[in-house]
Amino acid sequence: MRKRKPKPRPLAPDPRYGDPLVTQFVNNMMWQGKKSVAYRIFYDAMDIVLERTKMDEHATWKKALNNVMPQVEVRSRRIGGATFQIPTEIRAKRKVSTGMKWMIRFARARAGKGMAEKLAAEVIAASKGEGAAVKRREDTHRMAESNRAFAHFRI
Repeated sequence: MRKRKPKPRPLAPDPRYGDPLVTQFVNNMMWQGKKSVAYRIFYDAMDIVLERTKMDEHATWKKALNNVMPQVEVRSRRIGGATFQIPTEIRAKRKVSTGMKWMIRFARARAGKGMAEKLAAEVIAASKGEGAAVKRREDTHRMAESNRAFAHFRI
């Protein structure tokens, strides 16, 4: 029997947009506990997004995050000596955190000068439904779709 689930810690809203999701994003992006640096990068990226798209940067970021969040994923399960990839629905919190992590990871992998520049480019691309993070989501969905025959093995 497992111990009880820990209580979810509430996230403080961020200073500029008053959105706890932004705080979560910044926490994911942060390295070595340097939160102020992470905020600086995020806000600089948002300024670049505003400059390039001439649209509300927070709404653009939200749209990008929605375009990156996966709905289903495949989980490996061993059944009778064979390993099957079983498509499973993802719970809401995991969708969000997975989407954020992908966006940050692929922004870091981009070519460009400075993280703010790279993040802005990834956000703009993702809001249009393109970019590496969106491609990852498409691949994940395709994988789940092709393994739909094993859905009855669901955990």
